[in-house]
Amino acid sequence: MENTGFRKTKDFAPGNCPVSYCMNMFGGKWKPTIIHMIRTDRNRYSLMQKNILEISKQTLTNQLCELEADGIIERLIYAEIPPRVEYKMSAFGLTLLPIIDSMYAWAKQNMPATLVHDCMKS
Repeated sequence: MENTGFRKTKDFAPGNCPVSYCMNMFGGKWKPTIIHMIRTDRNRYSLMQKNILEISKQTLTNQLCELEADGIIERLIYAEIPPRVEYKMSAFGLTLLPIIDSMYAWAKQNMPATLVHDCMKS
C-alpha cells in the first residue's frame, strides 16, 4: 500500500520537538488503537473494521497506509484465492509497544471506572 496522499502533519515538528515527532508517527485518534489491534492478532482489515465501529473504511485504509509508509507495520499478502492480507508489527514498530503499554496503564489508573474495558485481552 503506497501512500500517495498529502499528510498535513507529517513534517510538523515545531522547534524540532521530539514529542511532535512521535505524535506525527503514531499519534492521533486511530493509530494507537490500530497498533494495539495488530499486536493482539486482530491483524486483518476486516477484523479491524469490525472492532473499531466508529472508523470509516477510508480512514482505516489511510491510517494503515501511513503506518506502513512510516515503517511501523508490514503488509503481508498471501498468494491464495481469495487473496489474504494481514498486517504485522515491524521491528521498528515493536519499539513503540512499551509506549502503548504505558498509555494503557495510565488510562487504567485514570479512566472513570464505568469506561474501563480490558481491551488488552480483546
